[in-house]
Amino acid sequence: MASYTTRLRADIARWRERGLIDPATAEALTRDVAANERASLSFGSILAMMAALLLGAAILIFVAANWEAIPRVVRVAALFAVILAGYVGGAVLKTRDHAAIGEALWIVAAAAFGGSIALIGQMYHLSGDEASALVTWCAGTALAAVALRSNPLTVAAVGIADAWLVLKGFGFYWRAEIPHLFIVMAMVLFAISSWTRSRAARHLIVLSVILYLILLATDHDALPVAMSLAIASVLLFAASVFAGDPIDRILQLGGRLSLHALLGFLTGMAMIQFELADESTYNSGFALASIIALAGIVVAIMLAGRESRGLRWLAYAGFAFELAIIYSVTLLSMLDTAGFFLAAAVLLGVLALIIIRIEKRMRAPAETGAAA
Repeated sequence: MASYTTRLRADIARWRERGLIDPATAEALTRDVAANERASLSFGSILAMMAALLLGAAILIFVAANWEAIPRVVRVAALFAVILAGYVGGAVLKTRDHAAIGEALWIVAAAAFGGSIALIGQMYHLSGDEASALVTWCAGTALAAVALRSNPLTVAAVGIADAWLVLKGFGFYWRAEIPHLFIVMAMVLFAISSWTRSRAARHLIVLSVILYLILLATDHDALPVAMSLAIASVLLFAASVFAGDPIDRILQLGGRLSLHALLGFLTGMAMIQFELADESTYNSGFALASIIALAGIVVAIMLAGRESRGLRWLAYAGFAFELAIIYSVTLLSMLDTAGFFLAAAVLLGVLALIIIRIEKRMRAPAETGAAA
């Protein structure tokens, strides 16, 4: 079955032949279809990417399992052959209108490049650690993404950078330390994502920066980091609401900057609340932080909830979290188990009523406009 873009191109050509649209309009529509086709990801493309990852893993496992039995020169030649075949073969298939398979081959080549770093380093006893290998893998994948202008390779590069951040920040294999180089990597990858038109990579980068700040807060004084995150998120949210179009033309987040800003605000306020929480006594700082968090949720729904269903659901989840943490800090010592269930039922009922009323208010203008 022909894809939507293929059928649309055929329709544009037919409309032009029948004189329904002029040649200039047809050319503009065709360019717009080509520009936005890159952002779409069909189910077949997802399956192709999964198959590519499995194929790359199979190749690397086979080579690693037979590593000692393969001559050294053959090992290196085989690894480079896989990388070259993946990138060149993918480029050829892309030019022949097999985009999904071509991108999948590029993923195979990127995976082979990462495996080659580890295997060749082991074979020649090269100095360095796993962290340096991940950074090199990320840089190579990002360079390939720029050269091929590949959306999936950009996402893969961001994913490798995130793996490096998590493994180094939590100290799974090395001494735990905050990798401040990640901010530089994030900025470079964000610029690359603009060139490759990878909106998914940009969303992932924003989420990764929030994770970096969480790690930074756990390693340093949490309050300054959390307050900075909350304040910056408020400013970004205000910019997305009052200057949404110019900001989105720069960041190209598909109008979802407000959603990320709300997530950053909730994360910052949660860190502040955890830092100020004191179950033994009433804490005025915690109470003030809770009031600010609840007020921020309400303001977010009022200003941007009508345009974004995702933002509304995030706000509802944040509101439920706030109720839970407020209860756990201020009321837990006053209630027994039965009282806990009663309070939980009341709080959930109140939350449900609030959500229902908000949803009705959001639907009312749309229904009024449709009736008119």
